[in-house]
Amino acid sequence: MKESHKVLKEAIDKVGIKQVSTQFNISTALIYKWCENPSPAVSYKEASGTVNPLDRIKTIYDITQDINIINWVCQAADGYFVENPKVSRSDTDAKVMVNMQSIIKEFSETLATISESYNDDKKISLNEAEAIRKEWEDLKRVAESFVRACESGKFK
Repeated sequence: MKESHKVLKEAIDKVGIKQVSTQFNISTALIYKWCENPSPAVSYKEASGTVNPLDRIKTIYDITQDINIINWVCQAADGYFVENPKVSRSDTDAKVMVNMQSIIKEFSETLATISESYNDDKKISLNEAEAIRKEWEDLKRVAESFVRACESGKFK
């Protein structure tokens, strides 16, 4: 994962530091500090306002373990948070074809749920949307497990 100060710097560079400082009504010096690599010897209490906003959000999440914080950030960016699955040896068969068949099966189930929902009355209700979301999440979980197994060298 890229370091937070680098992510922040890249984002701020796109619009300019002065625009960000004006919107927040804070000094450019503080924003420059946010975009610097923090000293490992400095704690949050010592750093005061120099701890960048991304690290603050992560720390709040680390303390609370409330996924709604992450969901809120994703929704603010018109997105949706999907947790990476934990991959164990039992999750992923050592045969590539078996895993591909699992992905195709989940994809088929997702399409079937969408088709059934829409074909009933040419509309998709909230309950049907929830069922579609469940199938979609299952598909992403199976596909992500396969990709992670590939990345870990399981199919050598």
